[in-house]
Amino acid sequence: MAVRRKDEGSVHGSAIIIEAPGQLTVRKTALSPLESGDVMVRTEFSGVSTGTEKLLWNGTMPTFPGMGYPLVPGYESVGEIVDAGADHRDRIGEWVFVPGASCYRDARGLFGGACRTLIVPGARALPVPRSLGQEGVLFALAATALHAMGRGAAPELIIGHGVLGRLLARLTIASGAPAPVVWETCADRSGGAAGYAIVHPDDDDRHDYRAIYDVSGDAASIDGFIRRLVRGGELILAGFYNQPIAFAFAPAFQREARISVAAEWQPEDLASVRALVGSGALDLGGLINRIEPAGQAQTAYPQAFDDPSCLKMLLDWRDCA
Repeated sequence: MAVRRKDEGSVHGSAIIIEAPGQLTVRKTALSPLESGDVMVRTEFSGVSTGTEKLLWNGTMPTFPGMGYPLVPGYESVGEIVDAGADHRDRIGEWVFVPGASCYRDARGLFGGACRTLIVPGARALPVPRSLGQEGVLFALAATALHAMGRGAAPELIIGHGVLGRLLARLTIASGAPAPVVWETCADRSGGAAGYAIVHPDDDDRHDYRAIYDVSGDAASIDGFIRRLVRGGELILAGFYNQPIAFAFAPAFQREARISVAAEWQPEDLASVRALVGSGALDLGGLINRIEPAGQAQTAYPQAFDDPSCLKMLLDWRDCA
């Protein structure tokens, strides 16, 4: 692919752009020029996050640096390096995972990965096995789960059986810890367990969990989670919450409960996930159940957010210019 340098004008790429809450288009956008330390990635697949991207979509995302509209969402992209600056010419042809980009000249890059063409610093393009194909988009969620587990003891109870909850359960088993219990209230998400039990919270009488990981993002249920802890137990908040977190003090006091917040993954988490996947200790299969052409993002995004049977939505960019 020919790349235009600074003196030749801007590169353009087809991108998903949230123009304002509830307003999404797929259109060409100008990209920053390719610098010596950059690589250009031709995206083949990207994922839709039902956590942070849903908040961008409905306008409830708390204020973050770089927040504003119009914006390009997405932080789960895989594709091939098709060009590179002088420092990375030897990487052309690599299959890579890209956790977002900020290469746009007429839109904000929060998180910036939903574009056919991405220009990113070489260090942000993580080589992954081409054989993973579309499953490579799951590296960010797997790294998020792994980072959360670094907060303390392995999960005994996981709240929520979406993709993040399933990855937490798989990583727990891969670590050699006992299989966790997973709570799920949605019938559409109550299947697909691999070596662990899925139960409705009403059917679980335990109140002695040492480590509870919440990935539901349900701020209103924190009190109920705390009441399930053993004395000295820990509640790890590994979801994303757009409402204030509050809890009754007395139950937490009685249990000497600890509450931790797991932030976003770090580069070393991505590297660890790559090693776990490469060794076969972590399986990323069976987690993607919807793939739509990127050109149909206007219908794919609401489906990803509102259809509980849609576990993980991917966008296929291969037919986009």
